[in-house]
Amino acid sequence: MTEPLDRVREICLALPEVTEKLSHGAPTWFVKKTFVSFSDHAHGGPLAIWCAAEAGAQEEAVEKEPDRFYRPPYVGVRGWLGVRLDVDVDWDEIAAIIEEAYRQVAPKRLLVELDER
Repeated sequence: MTEPLDRVREICLALPEVTEKLSHGAPTWFVKKTFVSFSDHAHGGPLAIWCAAEAGAQEEAVEKEPDRFYRPPYVGVRGWLGVRLDVDVDWDEIAAIIEEAYRQVAPKRLLVELDER
């Protein structure tokens, strides 16, 4: 079985011009700016990803499904969404959430490239 980190990495790195680096000890994906960070139990929370999200998305998701979504520490105040990976995971949904996070920070030319794929 593929580990959650490997799945997240594969989804993120398939997007145009994404790079991966460690940030605060956690695998983190960038496209000029950070758009997804991996959070494991070593960081004091659930196995999850923290994703850039459009305005209002965090509140809506947390209210609708608090067992799957949460307001992550540090970046939650900026509207980022915590997405648990230690529950039953729909990887197509995770891919869509990651793509939406990418769209929040990627330059317009990369969004055009993504849409042309």
